[in-house]
Amino acid sequence: MEFQDVATRGLVLLGCGKMGSAMLAGWLAGGLPAGSVWVLDPNPSDWLKGLGIHLNEELPEAPAIVLIAVKPQMMAEALPRLAPLGNGKTLFVSVAAGTTIAHYERVLGARTPVIRAMPNTPAAIGKGITAICGNANASEPQISLAESLLSAVGQVVRLEGEHQMDVVTAVSGSGPAYVFHLIETLAAAGEAEGLPADLAMQLAKATVAGAGALAEAAPEDPAQLRVNVTSPGGTTAAALKVLMDENTGFPALLKAAVKAAADRGRELGK
Repeated sequence: MEFQDVATRGLVLLGCGKMGSAMLAGWLAGGLPAGSVWVLDPNPSDWLKGLGIHLNEELPEAPAIVLIAVKPQMMAEALPRLAPLGNGKTLFVSVAAGTTIAHYERVLGARTPVIRAMPNTPAAIGKGITAICGNANASEPQISLAESLLSAVGQVVRLEGEHQMDVVTAVSGSGPAYVFHLIETLAAAGEAEGLPADLAMQLAKATVAGAGALAEAAPEDPAQLRVNVTSPGGTTAAALKVLMDENTGFPALLKAAVKAAADRGRELGK
């Protein structure tokens, strides 16, 4: 079941904000015909209106896939109108944070194939990473289909089960915000030591982006890359003595931050 099946039976996208738009752009670039796409969105962008897709029209009877990309607070209103497609051959894939597989099964029917996915915001430039897990009704071909659709916006990994989703959310879902804050604070620290604000920000952005790209591309692991930059008794070593402190540095700080996010995810899922 590859894109051919989707092109024939149709794909429904519920919600087309930033994440939905990034995915849709990837699918169309990958050869999915615009005529095979139905989008339901209350405030469609001009870009969306010009694509030649089915916009806010009557849905096909048994589309290959329904991808849910609405904000969690809009879910209660949006989901019930898709209930007629439940308990059948239509695969539901959700990229909506916090909504459990059990919730979809309650609204759509217990026999509905459901896959839950957690992408992150770098998906908007094709650099995302998405973790997925499915319920017992989702077949291997359907999971593969979800994988190929989501790989339009970056890497895809499979989880053992939904119990891992809150931690994934805390690491990669919320993680870009931690890195943006690192950039902010690194730039502010440079400014405090005497650099002009715009130069400090340019240095901080390029350094974090470059280090991330190097970590992905290099054969060595990040620990070894760190050692490579650190001359004994040098400037990097002086900074790392502060950052690597077990009680006050990154080890304690990020562990506490990720735990707080994962705990909050578990609360919201109840």
